[in-house]
Amino acid sequence: MTIYFYKVSEPYGYLSNFSPHPIYIDGLNWPTVEHYYQAQKFVTSQCEEIIPLIHRAPTPQEAAALGRDPSLILRPDWEQSKYSIMRQAVLTKFITHKDIQALLIATCDEIIVEDSPRDYYWGCGADKTGQNQLGKILMSVRLEISQLLKQQ
Repeated sequence: MTIYFYKVSEPYGYLSNFSPHPIYIDGLNWPTVEHYYQAQKFVTSQCEEIIPLIHRAPTPQEAAALGRDPSLILRPDWEQSKYSIMRQAVLTKFITHKDIQALLIATCDEIIVEDSPRDYYWGCGADKTGQNQLGKILMSVRLEISQLLKQQ
């Protein structure tokens, strides 16, 4: 069975970057993975002043809106960096929160798909032809944590 997720309020919502699971990374506590990810777009860019605003955004939706502002200039290496930044944030989330770590591990070897109708890179897109990079990260994090747990 393939596991589809998208909204936090739906089954498997804990897989979403918008889920209310704070992470501590790069010396700061971030309210969600989404907050962290959106802020990282501007590290070393001429728009770095947006980072504290994203960090303090009351919701992940507001953090995402700030980070997606097309008038802002992204860091020069964003396209090369975004995957590893996302993976580190997702790994941190599931190492930090043992409750959802157990839920992720319990998905065994099921395929995980972010069912975003608009995102063809992180999700599968409306027609299910997207790259599903977030689902692939979740599956690789699941495998990495499973292997770490077996070594303990």
